[in-house]
Amino acid sequence: MLRRSILIFSLFAASTAACLAAPGDELVKPIQDRWAEIKYKLPAKEQADQYHALADKAHQLSAANPNLAAALIWEGIVVSSEAGARGGLGALSMAKEARRLLEESLKLDEKSLQGSAYTSLGTLYAKVPRWPVGFGDKKQAEAMLRKALTINPDGIDPNFFYGEYLVDEDRIAEARHYLERALKASPRPGRELADQGRRQEVQALLNKIGR
Repeated sequence: MLRRSILIFSLFAASTAACLAAPGDELVKPIQDRWAEIKYKLPAKEQADQYHALADKAHQLSAANPNLAAALIWEGIVVSSEAGARGGLGALSMAKEARRLLEESLKLDEKSLQGSAYTSLGTLYAKVPRWPVGFGDKKQAEAMLRKALTINPDGIDPNFFYGEYLVDEDRIAEARHYLERALKASPRPGRELADQGRRQEVQALLNKIGR
């Protein structure tokens, strides 16, 4: 059960960023592009080591740009992705580090990457095991995910991850609404691979619950 919960981390690590807009956001583009390649093109058995290498690069970027929230967000996303790929108890320490990075980004700019930190934090709280094993908290998860939607109501990622949360809570009618919205999200320039992969995940979840 623990391993299953941890493996789900990889689902949210999710390129939660939307279209690049702020000048500093261009710095994270190589990280997000490589993340999408690892997640959607590489075999699962190869992903953990590749995420680890990418996490090192993401850390270098955030260290060199300590006031850039987008860099912290992407470091958090990559760290959580490695946790999901590796699984096991060791992934919990990675999840805690990802939470720290995302929380630090909120102190700088909560709207960076259109609220992506809230999306990632919400999904962490939803998927990580609860105390005493982890820090999972369903109420906190929903609050974070809804906050992400207030910032980016039409985005593919906040709608998908809130829809996924609602499915897990057996709130199927509500979930279907948000998943349908995710499918209608506008394409993100430069994020074609991430968009394609995310839409496949949205459709798979809709098929699962009976569209």
